[in-house]
Amino acid sequence: MQLIDLSSPVDASFWEPEPLSITTMSAADGARHLASEMREHFGMDFDPAVLPGAEFLTNDTLSLTTHTGTHVDAPAHYGSITTYGEAPKTVEQLPVDWFYRPAVVLDLTDAPVGAVGADVLRAKLDEVGYTLSPLDIVLLNTGAARLVGTSKYFTEFVGLDRSGVDLLLDQGVRVIGTDAFSLDAPFTHIIEQYQKTGDPGVLWPAHFAGRDREFCQIERLANLDALPRAHGFTLSCFPVKIVGAGAGWARAVAVLD
Repeated sequence: MQLIDLSSPVDASFWEPEPLSITTMSAADGARHLASEMREHFGMDFDPAVLPGAEFLTNDTLSLTTHTGTHVDAPAHYGSITTYGEAPKTVEQLPVDWFYRPAVVLDLTDAPVGAVGADVLRAKLDEVGYTLSPLDIVLLNTGAARLVGTSKYFTEFVGLDRSGVDLLLDQGVRVIGTDAFSLDAPFTHIIEQYQKTGDPGVLWPAHFAGRDREFCQIERLANLDALPRAHGFTLSCFPVKIVGAGAGWARAVAVLD
């Protein structure tokens, strides 16, 4: 069995539109912290020098959004109102069997910045000779992963329009993944189209589709070029159970026999 990591890192050295900080307590600092805790809670003078190397345990404190790095968007991320008769699920409520499924990757690296629709996806599925089955996971290789860590990662990629999302959901797909920042077109492209047309339908159609039809997105995947074939593998992408959250970080891994 071969495992291929398809996740982008949570890295404070990368350029991010939202503040991201990671503070690490070193093993030496951990020993000093332990001595302080022993004194405060147990009234005991504890000498850190008795520990191996005068060190204890490290600890890391992160300040970040749930949309940093590779993550799964839950239906609750798309809004509080749905048309399918139930409250939108938060990330800890999602069925785990959605996130270990056969997957297919579609190459959209030749698409321009903006959004593609059902016609392009049909052509790409025909190109790789794949027929979708219910609960398959569809991955979009937009080429955006090569821009991770730069401001261009958030402005130069291709997303899906509503017809593209509907095509996949019609076939029973419930998880759609992309190596881009968003399943929608870049923010700058969306605003430009809205200013030109005045059509509210161009405003984040891939996300707002989730108000009408229950599904999840995996955003900010990586390394899709490392997959040796377009299908014939399983994707494992379980989101972290953050109670009440609209998204959760995920370690996405392709499993190939």
